[in-house]
Amino acid sequence: MRGAAISSSATVGPCRRNRNGVVCTKQHVSCTYNPSVTYLQTMELAYAVSVFIAIFAIANPIGIVPFFTAITRDYSRDEQRQVAAKAVMMAASTLITFALVGRYIFLFYSITIPAFRIAGGILLFSVAFTMLFGAMPGTKTTEAEKRESIEREDVGITPMGVPMIAGPGTISTVMLFISRGDIGVTLVVLGSVLIIMVLTYVCLANADRIFARLGKVGALAISRIMGLILATVAIQFIINGVHEIALEWLTELQAAAV
Repeated sequence: MRGAAISSSATVGPCRRNRNGVVCTKQHVSCTYNPSVTYLQTMELAYAVSVFIAIFAIANPIGIVPFFTAITRDYSRDEQRQVAAKAVMMAASTLITFALVGRYIFLFYSITIPAFRIAGGILLFSVAFTMLFGAMPGTKTTEAEKRESIEREDVGITPMGVPMIAGPGTISTVMLFISRGDIGVTLVVLGSVLIIMVLTYVCLANADRIFARLGKVGALAISRIMGLILATVAIQFIINGVHEIALEWLTELQAAAV
């Protein structure tokens, strides 16, 4: 007897699931229904969505539109798109690099995952706190620095690419998720980064239209909403880190008592 498994309301090979259960469409074939498969798939999808939302909130592509519009106001539309492309490529390469080598940085400096979760959570909360009050995190540049960047024609690299898009908060968020060490999570994070970078380019390439529709007040409102989401994620990181440390201490105490 050959066996086949079906995990949802669909026909898989010789198996078909209906309201009465799983039935077989061929003779000499046994079909089984495993609801845990569907549950795990749902949980994985939910986690992937949470990763995407967290990175999107800290990258905040819509929130940086006013800054991009201001710093490239004397540029032609083609030049703005070139700057947007350069900024996105710079940010993407930075985030992917930290995502891939982040764990080795932990090993080199003997940084534990719980400690990094707590530190990263505190950093993200400070960024979220700034966003909640309508300011752009990691964008404190002097007028002289702005003029120098424009004169060098490298505003796409800095400040737009780093730290506007790939700032400390974004890098920390990516590394926090990557710290699980799961290849599946790594692929989800890298995929989320690439999708968000594409969305960021679309926002920056159409910055004039978006800013005209939203205005400065609308952009700040979106930044505050993203800040609230980010604050929630940051607190959860801190809770997870404290919980992991508490479990380690409890395990050590139990081992010492034996």
